Amino acid sequence: MPDSISNNTGNLHRLKYMQLVDYIMTLIEEEKLNINDRLPSLNQLTHTLKISKETALKGLNYLSEKGIIESEYRKGYYLKRIKQHLPYRVCLILDKMNILRDRVYQSFLETIKDHADVEVFFHHHNFRVFEKLIEENLNNYTHFVIVTFFRENPADVLNKIPPHKRIVIDHLERGLEGEYSCIYQDHRSDISDALSELLPQLEKYKRLVLVAPPEAFHAKDLIEGFESFATRYDKEHTVIHGVDEKLVKKGDAFITFDRYDKDDVDIIRMVRKKNWQLGKDIGLISYNDTAVKEVLENGITVISSDFHKMGREAANAILNRTAVTLRDPARVIVRNSL
Repeated sequence: MPDSISNNTGNLHRLKYMQLVDYIMTLIEEEKLNINDRLPSLNQLTHTLKISKETALKGLNYLSEKGIIESEYRKGYYLKRIKQHLPYRVCLILDKMNILRDRVYQSFLETIKDHADVEVFFHHHNFRVFEKLIEENLNNYTHFVIVTFFRENPADVLNKIPPHKRIVIDHLERGLEGEYSCIYQDHRSDISDALSELLPQLEKYKRLVLVAPPEAFHAKDLIEGFESFATRYDKEHTVIHGVDEKLVKKGDAFITFDRYDKDDVDIIRMVRKKNWQLGKDIGLISYNDTAVKEVLENGITVISSDFHKMGREAANAILNRTAVTLRDPARVIVRNSL
């Protein structure tokens, strides 16, 4: 069965699945379908319109992506909106909400706001929740923008999303099919590059100490980058999993990336207790900049990716209809703590 048919004038073509779209929109206009009503079954639609099941599904997917109808798992399709307001409908799936994710969200929303409806979900690193979100919404959005970070490999689930609809941010996942968009951090390279940039400030410290919480999803990459740097420049170094006063020596420079910044607080408390001076007796480099780090102890030196850029580039990938692979390199901001 061909994908398009000619109209009566013979000089225009209309996709065949749009017959179904027109039929549903007519039912809405005639008030035979109201919000939350269930649509006729797939068999009823194919029989009434005399189209193939494949063509009918294309029409239903079109209406789903526009947010006019929604599929409910194993139940059918329901009317959710009378008309399409914006060209895109985006499912933004984040791992959690914190100040960094808020930057991604606000920047993404600001860039795409006049072109898309955006719905936000959180998986909190629960793979089953993530899998269910994808499987139950595959036909309901034009695009999926996703932060992953799982112990499990999410490739099989991500590959269920057509590549042109798939934008993965913050983490470079392996084993994904097709041409899709990815805006990611390279933690291994970032820490090595940042410490290389900070070599002049690190000269006065005797030992580098990476505080690596074992539960952190990117700990392995950071440890590898840290050890690569230390070996290359013959720096005394160690990796610990939490701040312990017994393990700290005058002349240590700490690199921390605890998501709640608790390690920074513990180091500052310890420095005050021993009457040491931060930036002289003890050095501190913290991951991810915040307003607090700008003023705390006259400024904490940071290694920080541009999360505003990450959100903006994800939105631009949708608006420009182009698959992009971009690394979001971290930048160094030198402050008093080093």
